[in-house]
Amino acid sequence: MLFSWLRTAGRLPLPARSFSNVATASSAKLQEQALEEKCILVNDSDQATGSASKRDCHRVDPDGNIRLHRAFSVFLFNSAGDMLLQRRSVEKITFPDCYTNACCSHPLYDIEGEREELNALGIRRAAQRRLNYELGIPMAQARPENFHYITRIHYADRGDGTWGEHEIDYILFLQKDVDLKPNDSEVSEVRYIPRSGLTDAIARLDAPLTPWFRLILQHRLQLWWDNLPNLKQYENHKQIERF
Repeated sequence: MLFSWLRTAGRLPLPARSFSNVATASSAKLQEQALEEKCILVNDSDQATGSASKRDCHRVDPDGNIRLHRAFSVFLFNSAGDMLLQRRSVEKITFPDCYTNACCSHPLYDIEGEREELNALGIRRAAQRRLNYELGIPMAQARPENFHYITRIHYADRGDGTWGEHEIDYILFLQKDVDLKPNDSEVSEVRYIPRSGLTDAIARLDAPLTPWFRLILQHRLQLWWDNLPNLKQYENHKQIERF
């Protein structure tokens, strides 16, 4: 597996690194262990109804159903307005080796602070934790108050028929220059892309997009991106959007 980072400024790649079979096995073990983390189950109105393991929340049952749970998607922009795109590790259980936005994960039921619903504080705390874990962003560079919570999206995708997604997804924007040290077991590539080069950059990707990123790209991303300094006008915290 190769790890590369393409910087928009000067478009300079980082040195490529290869990984041994031992490292790959270790990454796969970490992904398997993560399946035991507990997600927050919700109903169609995003009211918490209990918890279930990440494994149980992403398994497609024989009838094609997937348990609805709470999630978040972070879109990260630098001070120049370029957006960070990540490529998921091939060891990921759901949608491996797909391109997506900066960070996509879940608040955990067993972390009390991530169950806090007021002002989506639990979601923001979870986003801070995962940005640190996946991309190595120091906690001080992505504090809960730094995230701009825009809206929630309810979507489902059966994936490969065994593993899929069914989430109420909180959309968070973060515009800040940050330090990156991606976690090899989670991410195989990161790059910043400019707004003006979005269409070409997506067309040139040699792997598919995750379903949530594809939906947001199709329906909302370009509008939000064009209005980074004025996102408050697009906040929708009362309704859950369904595509």
